[in-house]
Amino acid sequence: MSYSGPAEKGTFALVAEFTSAEALLEAAEKIGAEGYRETDAYTPFPVHGLSDAMRFHDVRMPWFIFCGGLIGGFTGYTLQWYTATIDYPLSVGGKPFNSLPSFFPVTFEATILFSALTAFICTFALNGLPKPYHPIFNTPGFQRATVDRFFFAIEKSDPKFDPEETRKFLEGLGAVAVSEVEN
Repeated sequence: MSYSGPAEKGTFALVAEFTSAEALLEAAEKIGAEGYRETDAYTPFPVHGLSDAMRFHDVRMPWFIFCGGLIGGFTGYTLQWYTATIDYPLSVGGKPFNSLPSFFPVTFEATILFSALTAFICTFALNGLPKPYHPIFNTPGFQRATVDRFFFAIEKSDPKFDPEETRKFLEGLGAVAVSEVEN
């Protein structure tokens, strides 16, 4: 995969800057109530309730992890079953070849391993990582997002996005600054 830079020039988003988590949370609730959906928030620390205020509910990750666990459990059990009954059957103390209690620890551990690996891989895949460049980095003062500022972006791809109306709306929320971010 080769990187060719930003796809096209133009507006990426309007970004509002806030000085506190409370102001950001209040703004996020109002933005969500107004009907904006293509939004994102950038904070120096986790803000409790922000994902709910943004109306962000992604249910894909738990299902991926569940399926990874099922595959892991099936793989762990099948590997032991094949080894003990087909490939190299050993009669130990008259026990049956297919002994569920003796297979349980490896099956359980394989379930946990596959679930954890699925969570790790899906975290990167669903977040689009690694991402060496993102237009949000062009926001004036954005380096303070890791220190003491809170940013909220409404992307141009949002169906309700109108440059003038959206700017007025963000300014009315008490933002310190509203910036237009280019691709």
